[in-house]
Amino acid sequence: MIGTHLPDVPVAEAAELVDHVPYVPTGADLAPAWAGFFDGYDDAERVQGESLAAALVERFARTADVETHEVLVTHAFQVAWLLRHALDAPPARWIGLNSGNTGLTVIQYRDGVPPTVVLFNDMGHLPADLRWTGFPPSPRP
Repeated sequence: MIGTHLPDVPVAEAAELVDHVPYVPTGADLAPAWAGFFDGYDDAERVQGESLAAALVERFARTADVETHEVLVTHAFQVAWLLRHALDAPPARWIGLNSGNTGLTVIQYRDGVPPTVVLFNDMGHLPADLRWTGFPPSPRP
């Protein structure tokens, strides 16, 4: 548990960080290559996913009255949704913003300026043989 390594830092669960599909594109927003990925998602799952995605942005993609640093431990889809939001990209652009397990992403929010993507999917903290775990063998960045 993270809290054991950060004894003076408050740790809390956030329902917004649960693994979910934040947005199911339709029509022209759905690239044919991704059509099969969304097979089986019904309207109830789509509505619930979009509701959780809106709550995720409302809670974490914002400036605060005082300087705040939050560490979110979550899933790739939620990271992609927050990154898409920070870049002001269309909703369907979360697809393909892939992050590996334990990849670090840092987004900075300040008053009066657009969000800044400081770091995306950095795995430099891992030994080389653990970086990109889960991806097929190929040249690695």
